[in-house]
Amino acid sequence: MKSFQLIDARSPQEAASLLNKYKGKAQPLAGGGDLLYLMKDRIEGRQIQMPDVLVNLESIPKLDSISYEKGKGLKLGAMALVSDVEANKTIRERFPILAQAAAEVASPQLRNMGTVGGNLCQKPRCWYYRNAHLPCLKKGGSTCYALEGDNRYYHAILEGGPCYIVHPSDLAPALIALNSQVALVGPKQSRTIPLESFFVNTKQNLYQENVLKPDEIVQEVSVPEPKEGSRGFYLKSRIRKSWDFALASAAVQMEIAGGVCRDCRIVLGGVAPLPYRAKDAETALKGKKINEQVALKVAEEALKAAQPMSMNAYKVDLAKTLLKRAVLQAGKV
Repeated sequence: MKSFQLIDARSPQEAASLLNKYKGKAQPLAGGGDLLYLMKDRIEGRQIQMPDVLVNLESIPKLDSISYEKGKGLKLGAMALVSDVEANKTIRERFPILAQAAAEVASPQLRNMGTVGGNLCQKPRCWYYRNAHLPCLKKGGSTCYALEGDNRYYHAILEGGPCYIVHPSDLAPALIALNSQVALVGPKQSRTIPLESFFVNTKQNLYQENVLKPDEIVQEVSVPEPKEGSRGFYLKSRIRKSWDFALASAAVQMEIAGGVCRDCRIVLGGVAPLPYRAKDAETALKGKKINEQVALKVAEEALKAAQPMSMNAYKVDLAKTLLKRAVLQAGKV
């Protein structure tokens, strides 16, 4: 592995200032489950350089906190462990879709190390991107090898191009379905934005998966109190049952009264370069009584714009099935 300097930050602002001081030669270190592997494998390119400095976020007090205030909602520190989110009693009772998503992240060992912020900011799993010998488009090369290569698993069927990665996060679809906000801290100022706006498509930015500036870090995710009658459900399909990234996933959060969906948010994972908000599917669900026919219509609407690649057309039916099941599960009284 390339040698690096490790610096402990004592506050989010100090972490941002250190990133600013080293001008692109530093990166924040959370659980390290993704970044250290990238460094070990020397995943570099014209647009990606391995850092000389790692700014340790684990040394920042209270950045791993999980707190809930009735009527106001949930706050998740960026360094909160995925396993703590999964096990938290309040989350399991009041935000079950989030606990379900956390339980689907990797393996128990990795959930004990992985953090909320790291799960949201992880890099794609495309094996061409993660091959140190291939100068793929996302690393500054001229070719997306997935176009004519093996695109079975971790490649897009929605909103792909010119790079066809998919976003690997399990927490992101559930948190977006819950209408969460994310707080970002820079060296001079902070900002809070909808989590849905945090992610960017490869058409917007080929080399970055989110709007973080080089000297910003994720500080906290805020989840509003679900309205009365709200229910949510998260489903995921993967290659290996014990642990793996999503081939496709579906997060459904809805408000129900008398078996009728009054409002909803639907987000798919593993099928697009960013967590995919299926707004046409939401329109198809709102005002409808939940049943098999409605759930099937919702699934069809969500995937109507799908453009599968040469080897991943199965993802269309897979995503439809997951979404249909998630709608029916969330709609149970």
